[in-house]
Amino acid sequence: MTVLLPFARRPRLFISLSLIALLSVALLVACGDDDDAPPAPTPAPTEAATEAPTEAATEAATPAPTEAPTEAATAAPTEAATPEPTEAATEAPPAPGYPRDVVDLFGRTVTIPDLPKAIVAISPTATELVYAVGGTVIGRTRTVNYPPEALEATDIGNAYQPNPEAILALEPDLVVADSTIHIAPDVRETLEGLGVPVIFAGAASVDEVLTGLTLLGEVLDNPDGAAEAVAAIEAARDAAREALAGQELSAVILIGDRDRNLYAAKGSSYGGSILDALGIANPADVQPDSGPFPGFTRVSPEALLQYDPVYIFTVTPAPPPAPRLSGMLGLFPGMSGLQAMANGRVIEIEVELLVQAPGPRVVEAFATLVEAVTGSE
Repeated sequence: MTVLLPFARRPRLFISLSLIALLSVALLVACGDDDDAPPAPTPAPTEAATEAPTEAATEAATPAPTEAPTEAATAAPTEAATPEPTEAATEAPPAPGYPRDVVDLFGRTVTIPDLPKAIVAISPTATELVYAVGGTVIGRTRTVNYPPEALEATDIGNAYQPNPEAILALEPDLVVADSTIHIAPDVRETLEGLGVPVIFAGAASVDEVLTGLTLLGEVLDNPDGAAEAVAAIEAARDAAREALAGQELSAVILIGDRDRNLYAAKGSSYGGSILDALGIANPADVQPDSGPFPGFTRVSPEALLQYDPVYIFTVTPAPPPAPRLSGMLGLFPGMSGLQAMANGRVIEIEVELLVQAPGPRVVEAFATLVEAVTGSE
C-alpha cells in the first residue's frame, strides 16, 4: 500500500535530497580535478592522524611527480625528436684532398671521390704502375707475375677481353685500364660504363711510363712516391746513355709470328723508344707500320741485310719450351751474312720487358741492353 506524505512535509524532504545530490556532484568534481584544485587546509592532527600512515594513505599522500617514472616517461626520445643518423651522415668523410680530378693518358678528366682502397688493374702494366707508387690491387689479369704480391689478387681473366661481371664482383672503387691495349672504342665504352671511376694508364713509350707513374701518384695521393720512381728511371736512363756514349751503335728489335714472319720495332713502339732513349740508332724506324704488333713493321731477310745492324735483340712471345727466336734466326735465308750474326750479337730479351709488361721495369731493360753491349751490368 502506498503511503503519501502530507503535502507540507514534501518540500523539506525534496530540499534534503537536492542537497545530498549537490554534495555528491561536488565530491565527484573534486576527485576528478584533484591536480588543478588548490590544496585543502590541513586539519589539526588527532591521535589517529599521528599514527603511522597506512600504505594506502602513504600512496595517496605521495605527490604524483615523486613517483617512479613510468615506462612511457623513460622511453627513448621518439624518431621525430632525435632522428636516427642517415647512411650519408654515418659515412666517413673523404680523405683530405678528395674528391679530386685527374687527367688520364687518353686526356679524360676523371673524378676520384676518395682515396682508392679497392683497385682492379686490368693489364700487367697497370698492375705494376699501381705497385710502383705504393698501391695494391684486389684484382689482376691472368698473365700478371710481377710484383710477386700481386699474385694474391683475384684473377679476373684476359687483359684483352675484360670481363665486366668479374670486375664488378670485386666491388672496386677504382679500375686502372691500359691506354695501350684498351684503345678500341667498344672496350673503352664497356669499361667506362661500369659505374666505377676508370683511368687509362699504359706505356707505349718510356715517356708514358713516367706519365703513368705521375698519374697514379696523384690518384693514390702519393706524389712523392711517384716522383721517386720517376727519378730512379731517369737516373737509370742517364747512366745507360753514359755507359754507351762514344760508340757507333745500331740495333733492331725483332719479333716473329707463328708463320715465321719477322717484325721490327719502330720508334713508336715501346721497345723502339728504349733504343731511342739510349741513343741507339734504329734503321727500321723509317718503315711504315704493318702486321699485328702496334709500332712494328714487317721486315724481310733482304731488308735486314740492308739494315745490317750491329745488334739484334729478339723477343719470343711464346713461353718455353717453345724455341727462342734468337736460336732460329740463322734458319732464315741470308741471315748468316749479318754482322750481328757473325759477331754473336743476337741477344734474346724477355718478352715481359719489351712487349708484355712495359712499365716501371724499364730500368731492367736499360740494364739488359747495356750489359749486352758492354759485357758488364
